[in-house]
Parts: sequence; C-alpha cells; structure tokens
Amino acid sequence: MSLCFVALSVLSCGKVAEVKELNIIPEPVFLETKTGSFTIESPLMICLENLNQDSQTIRYIDQSLRKMHMRPSFESDSKQSALTLVLSKDVDSVLGNEGYRLTVSDEGIVITANSETGLFYGYQTFVQMLPDDVSTTTYSKVSVPMCAILDYPRYEWRGSHMDVCRHFFPVSQIKKHLDVMAAYKMNRFHWHLTEDQGWRLEIEKYPLLTEIGAWRVDRNDEDWNYPRNPEPGEKATYGGYYSKAEVQEIVEYAAQRHIEVVPEIEFPGHCCAVLAAYPELGCRRDTTYGVAVADYWPPTAIMCAGNDSVQTFLKEVFDEVVEMFPFQYVHVGGDEAFKKDWKNCPKCQARIKALNLKNEEELQGWLTAEIEKYLIDKGRRIIGWDEILEGFVTPSCTVMSWRGTEGGKVAARKGNDVIMTPVQYCYFDYRQADSLYQPQAIGKAFRFNPLIKVYQFNPTPEELTPDEASHILGGQCNLWAEYIKDGNHQEYMLLPRLCAMSECLWTPLASKSWEHFQYKVEHHKDRLTAMGYNVCWGSFKPMVAVDTLAQGGFNVTLTAEELGTEFHYTTDGSDPTVSSPVYTETLALPAGTTLKTLATYRGKEREGVYTFVF
Repeated sequence: MSLCFVALSVLSCGKVAEVKELNIIPEPVFLETKTGSFTIESPLMICLENLNQDSQTIRYIDQSLRKMHMRPSFESDSKQSALTLVLSKDVDSVLGNEGYRLTVSDEGIVITANSETGLFYGYQTFVQMLPDDVSTTTYSKVSVPMCAILDYPRYEWRGSHMDVCRHFFPVSQIKKHLDVMAAYKMNRFHWHLTEDQGWRLEIEKYPLLTEIGAWRVDRNDEDWNYPRNPEPGEKATYGGYYSKAEVQEIVEYAAQRHIEVVPEIEFPGHCCAVLAAYPELGCRRDTTYGVAVADYWPPTAIMCAGNDSVQTFLKEVFDEVVEMFPFQYVHVGGDEAFKKDWKNCPKCQARIKALNLKNEEELQGWLTAEIEKYLIDKGRRIIGWDEILEGFVTPSCTVMSWRGTEGGKVAARKGNDVIMTPVQYCYFDYRQADSLYQPQAIGKAFRFNPLIKVYQFNPTPEELTPDEASHILGGQCNLWAEYIKDGNHQEYMLLPRLCAMSECLWTPLASKSWEHFQYKVEHHKDRLTAMGYNVCWGSFKPMVAVDTLAQGGFNVTLTAEELGTEFHYTTDGSDPTVSSPVYTETLALPAGTTLKTLATYRGKEREGVYTFVF
C-alpha cells in the first residue's frame, strides 16, 4: 500500500536556506555525504509505503510538520516525492527493530526501516537536517546535502529519569521532557512517582495516598537541607498528583513518540508519604508520620515487612499501576532502606526467624521477591536500585546501578540484566559548571558533572566478559528535583547534557568524538532554544593540563569545554579583561607564576576571573 500527502507552507513565501553540513545527534553508525544537494520545496510531497495514514507515527509526523510551519494534506498517489517513508516488507537484519536507512539523492529523500520505530527515528534525523531555527521560522525552500545514512542503536535502554516528588511538575512539563527525549532517540521515561516528600499517583483503592500523601507543608522558600519543622496544625498546601486520566494522557503521548513509561513505586523505604496516609503500614505506633517537607537523613521511614497488610497494600497498588502503564517494566525502588525499625520490630524479627533468613537485608530481598512474583504473573518485570543486591536478588530482576558501576558488574556476573546510571556521569542534579555561577544544586562543589564528563560515559565496563556484557541493557540520566522547583530550571539541568547522554547510548563507541560533538552541540543549543527550551550554555572554567619542564617551570595548556570560547589571560597578577591577550597555544611559565583567565563566548564575558598558581 502506498499513500502520499503534501506538506504545504502556512505562508505562500518564506526564507530560503542551504544546509551545507549535517550535525546529527546522536551520531549515526554510518554517514557519508556526497556531492550535490536536494531542495525541499513547498508543496512537499511525502509518500508512505506499507504505512497507514492513521498510524501513531504518521500522526506524530503530521503534528510535527505543522509545528514547523507546514500544513500536511493527503493527496492521490504520485510517482514523484520529496520524502518517502518505507516500512520494509522484507526484514533488513542489519537494522533490527529501531534502525533505519536514510538517503538523500537528486531524486529525493528516502527513509526505510523494519518498523514504525525505525521510521520515527529516521524522521528525527531528517528534522535535524533542516535549519536550526526551523521550529520558529517559515522556509519555502531548503537544500540539504546528498548523503547516505545507516543507523541503529548501541543499546536498547536509553533512559531519562524525572523526579516529580521533591517538586511537582504539571503534565505540560512532562510532555516537554518527552518531546526532547524523542528528538534525541531516547526511549525509556523513568517516572519517579513516590517518595518521602510526596505520593503523585492516583490509586482508587487507597484514596488517602493523594488526599494526604500528595501534600506537604510549604517550605519552598527555605534551604532544602535545613527547613523549619511543620507547626502543629499547619496546613499542607504544596504538592499535587496525576489523575488516572492524566496518566493515560502521558502514556499515550509517550507511546506516540516510541517511549515506554517506567513507573517507580518505592518500597520498602522512602515512604513518609505512604505512612502519613496509612500509618498502620509502619513498624512503630509511638510516632506520628508526616509527609517530609524537605530532605532528611537518614530516611528512616520504612514499611513493616512483618505485617501481612503491607503485601496486600503493595499488591493492590500494583494492580492499578499495571493497568495504567501497559509496558514491560515496573521500578520498585529498594534504595536507601534504613532498617533500624525492622531491627526493633517484633513482627519483622518473627518473619526473619520463620523464613530462616540471615538478617534484615535478606528480609528486604524476600519482600521484593514476593512482589516480583506477583508482577511476573501479571506479565511484568521489575527493576530495583543496586541496594537490592545487598540481600538477595532473583535472576529475573533488572538492577539499576547508581552507586558507581560496581553493583552493575556484580549483577551482570550473576546473570541479571543491568541498567547503568552511575552518579558520576548520569546524575543531572549535579552542577554542570562552577557553583559560583550556577543555580543552587544538590551537594557540595565536588558534585560536578559537566558536559564533557557526561560524554565520557560508557555503560559497559571493559572488564566484563562478552557474556557478562550482554546483560548491560544500556543506561540513563537521572534528574532528581530537590532543588529544581520549576520547568525552566528542570530544562536547564537537562540540556544539553541529554544530547551527550543520547550519543553515549546510541552511537558505537568507536564512532564517538568529543571534538566533533563539541561542534555539533553548538548548533543544537540554538535548535533547542528555538524549540522553547532553557539551555545551559556551558562551563567556562578552563581545563588545565600541566607538564613539568626539565629546565624548570611548566608547560601549561588550556582547554575549553565549549567550542568558540576564548581565554583572555595575564601572568603579572592583574585581572584580565577582554583587551588582554587571547590564549592560542601552550604557555611556558616559570615556577611561581600566577595565571589569571577570563572567558568570552558568543561575544559575552562568561563567569569570572579564574586564578591558577604554578
């Protein structure tokens, strides 16, 4: 079956552009540019082969073209087309389920794939071939280079996590997050829905989870680590939750973008919001639980593993969760479960004795395994943070390794599937530039995760055997929201680091190049800004390499993270200005020299003066 439609420009005229180079992120497996170009004009004829015009992918493309100032309308069959989307009848074994081939010749643009997912990703590459401001500017003609692209992902799991518990975000912001994930071929949205600071999911069986657990006393104007405790009778006014209708809206929106939503329902720890609503699920009867107003350490609230009603509660909650999220995986948390209450709880100790368990860690393993069996019967698989390895973990459980990569290596050697998300590369709540010039973020200055460091992430440890490495499903970036109160800040912390993460998870390791990525990401900052995202422009403290000279003194090399940065410098102790010399090559400096630098980027001074003494 072949269908064609015409994309008509909203206006009868528009700008004319010639794209001379391709800056695709993530970098394709193979990309060869050729001499010549093809001009996309309005009307733009698009032909579909073996595709229904009502498919979710074509509906997405229809909406996407409209946003780029084009108005699609279906027409009769045509032998001439500017863009042809082909769903292959014969499977191309090279492409797999998510790969595609894209060619630009003097006859037009053709995208071929085995699946709609592959065509979707091929379309995202096509969009990136258009001018950076295509989302805000009307073009009547765009010439793009002739080329041949073969592309498929390195990893099947390319995730992005969003915490909506520490601070609550509306559906519109979730959709913006999903849009930018789709643009960079990310395919798992890890939705952190329950926490000490709020329960965000409507559960009809347990209405107090949202009536009580979704709200906390407002301390947003105070330091997250040192807030005032709630006053007796003080009303909980900050928070919110997602109704089942809103969840369905998000799930469908994600599915149209070929993204699976992975809900996280935390147990047995991080459960202040649960115990505030249903205190009988805790071990203690001598305290009044409340939704945490901010961070607290250690997070001692924990569900009582010796209480049968806890299993009943969890199973009934998951009954509704699996109805809302029709995907393979459910995340069950499992991290930072402090077990002081279990040690002092007669019911928990009796459970340990009855099951002949060694300790409280194995009690958590048993509880997790019981819920996993229940979810397996419902056709689901579970994911847990790497703490679940401290007790015992079933062979079918997937481990999310966040405390470095060691947990992932242990799990892979046991034969468990692994998603790598080590803090030092993947935590986007960490600062991405000098703390003096950045919004407030979690932790101290050492929690520093700039763009260049994210780009160095390799999910597969070299020391794993090929069989062990086969269990590494991929990786993801995590965006915790302790200090992120609104969508503007959320986007700033996410972008452009998500671009680097996408290339780490999609592009073959041998095809990655930091220098090339540096160049490409400058274009994508402009592209994302035009799309309405708030982008971090980068880190402007020079990266300094020092070599000791045999005759005394040092060779000092300065490197910029952001392409186009110039470092003005002085060596006489004075502060540099934009009139000071610009660093162009390695400096030979005597011992005792004070080097001061000032960065300029895109015509502006960035950050401040940095001082280095050698």
